[in-house]
Amino acid sequence: MAKLFITSVLSLFLGFAASAASIPYTFIFDNAEQEAYINRYKEVAIREMERSGVPASIKLAQGILESDSGQSVLARSANNHFGIKCGSNWKGEEYYRKDDDYDSNGQLIKSCFRQYRNAEASFVAHSEFLRDPAKSFRYGFLFRLDPRDYKGWANGLRQAGYATNPRYPELLIGIIERYNLQQYDAPGAVDPVEVENPTNELITGILQTNDVSYFVSEAPISVEAIAKQVDLSVQRLLDYNEGLSQSSQLVAPTDRVYLQKKRKSYRGREQFHTVEVGEDLYAIAQRYGLRLEHLARRNRLNEAANPATGQKVKLRGGKVDNPPRLEGEIDPNTPVNDIPTNDKGEIDLLDPTDEPTTPRPGVVILPRPNPTPPPPTTPVPTTPPPTTVVVPGSPSVPPTTVIPVPNVPPTTVPPGNPSLPQPVFHSVQAGETLYAISRTYGVTVESLRQLNSLSTNTISIGQQLRVR
Repeated sequence: MAKLFITSVLSLFLGFAASAASIPYTFIFDNAEQEAYINRYKEVAIREMERSGVPASIKLAQGILESDSGQSVLARSANNHFGIKCGSNWKGEEYYRKDDDYDSNGQLIKSCFRQYRNAEASFVAHSEFLRDPAKSFRYGFLFRLDPRDYKGWANGLRQAGYATNPRYPELLIGIIERYNLQQYDAPGAVDPVEVENPTNELITGILQTNDVSYFVSEAPISVEAIAKQVDLSVQRLLDYNEGLSQSSQLVAPTDRVYLQKKRKSYRGREQFHTVEVGEDLYAIAQRYGLRLEHLARRNRLNEAANPATGQKVKLRGGKVDNPPRLEGEIDPNTPVNDIPTNDKGEIDLLDPTDEPTTPRPGVVILPRPNPTPPPPTTPVPTTPPPTTVVVPGSPSVPPTTVIPVPNVPPTTVPPGNPSLPQPVFHSVQAGETLYAISRTYGVTVESLRQLNSLSTNTISIGQQLRVR
């Protein structure tokens, strides 16, 4: 298929602030290559949209534009489709090529780019860069746009400084409309399929949020081992992290261990956080690099609180007037079912202007079902009155009433080994979290997960959790 060459050479400078590339390239329209690229990566783009909020159309268009449909040297050699540079926190594989870095003599030198095990990891890195809380002052407004507003996103990226080329929005919009990529921004564009999370390279090592450094490992690791890796004492790690209690405690993969004292308030643009499914107050404090005690006090909650999904948690500023509703509490804004009924318990949907026996057109009056009758009672046998026997010549003795004792079988105790410790269970109450339960019983959240085969921190009211 013939190629239509755009005559100008585009110099796009990705705004990755010491993390991303500025890669000049000649953009080529090749329908076959671009359609193949779209077919290959549309599903990961849609899943990233559902996970992070970045429109799939924007991600695909940027991938096509930045990586020349996956044919650029950086994409083919390092699986890097968005030109992300190493930065000081990168601990993964590196790839070097000349870009826009110069030495003290003004000579062009090779730049360090992140190298991923697959292209999907690069797609996830792009999402994490845009939604990084530390960069919310630049890109946060994009996530308040309608996710189907690809034109708003294209112009917003240029406005935020993602690229310096004034035609950047025009190029993105042209690609999106040329291939109808906006169709992938609709909910349910693909069936949800559970896939391997390709973000291992993106979330490990020493990272930063809210101007606080933290460590993340891709495998379970003890607090003591982390202390050796980051050259800090175990006691400092225990002081900085509310969820850690001892040196031998194992930290789960992807869990954050802060290397500095967390902040009292959030320094990004967001003032509130909307609680997501499975999040408790401790998880929110970890996510934003906030001290749990200050976050709890600001929201008039205790540290073990479990705010309900969808509630707003305040990240900075003064105390809220009313605390967020907790999980399991009744929402006062829930509408009350006020369907009228008549004196017979039937749903009363009669039109008041009609005769009493004439329902509205299309309305069928159904009688309310009778309540389930109580089970029949079993008559209790009565004990016959005692018989009084009077012996002549003996004094009159009042009769003695004898109450028969039912024949109850003896209680049997199943055999067991008394030398083995018996399991201890806890019934989950409204508002409780795994973190709160772990503090109550002096165990770790990870041990509770293992004892109960839990893959997340989500628990439900009434659930029986083994704690020992």
